[in-house]
Amino acid sequence: MGRLVHFEIHVNDMERAKKFYGEVFGWSFQDWSDYAGMPYFGAVTGNEDELGINGALMQRQGSSPEPNQALNGFACTMGVENYDITEAKILKNGGTVAMPKYALPGMAWQGYYIDTEGNIFGIHQPDKNAK
Repeated sequence: MGRLVHFEIHVNDMERAKKFYGEVFGWSFQDWSDYAGMPYFGAVTGNEDELGINGALMQRQGSSPEPNQALNGFACTMGVENYDITEAKILKNGGTVAMPKYALPGMAWQGYYIDTEGNIFGIHQPDKNAK
């Protein structure tokens, strides 16, 4: 099977993106630029004993997504413990709402945001009482 093992988020401003994802989700970063031949920072998204994957922030090689443009790639969704606290961190650190919080009835709360680099991502809080 082709299981997802790594992700890359394309960014215009590496330091701004590292600050955003570090502050909002607590990610840490390792400089892998020498391997990639361009600005490229490995993103550690959690402890090795937790379910999930690590990825990277890489220097964008083309134009940025346009405001109100339909999604034309993958959207990563991060699992969170508290939707509302995470949303507040996103907004405080320069992110904006793309699709407000909504219930996946009996399963979770879900919503989508735009990071400081124009990329869309989701957050997901499991909650059997969501409706």
